[in-house]
Amino acid sequence: QMQLVESGGGLVQPGGSLRLSCVVSGTIFSRNAMGWYRQAPGKQCELVAFIISGGGTTVYGDSVKGRFTISRDNAKNTLYLQMNSLKPEDTAVYYCNGGTIATLNSKEFSSWGQGTQVTVSS
Repeated sequence: QMQLVESGGGLVQPGGSLRLSCVVSGTIFSRNAMGWYRQAPGKQCELVAFIISGGGTTVYGDSVKGRFTISRDNAKNTLYLQMNSLKPEDTAVYYCNGGTIATLNSKEFSSWGQGTQVTVSS
């Protein structure tokens, strides 16, 4: 079973930056497409971005395109999300998860990590 540990969140002013990390174990990391998700109170879980197993293709949601960058280091079993030009509407708990591309879109995962809180406020 995949284990996921997210970190790097915090409180930042609008226009600021954060880098999130997700350390993955319990699977062959390099075989999995990986994605970042976020959920704010009272809202549905949103797929923010995903990256294929080899790292050569990335896809972003419209709300973050041009501001966020997803990347991975297969040698370190770690997924990253660089977040720049942050806006208050980016405030949410951020989660990572992985599998096939179909699973990333359907969000039919067997488990989730604890997530990391990102708060953008002046």
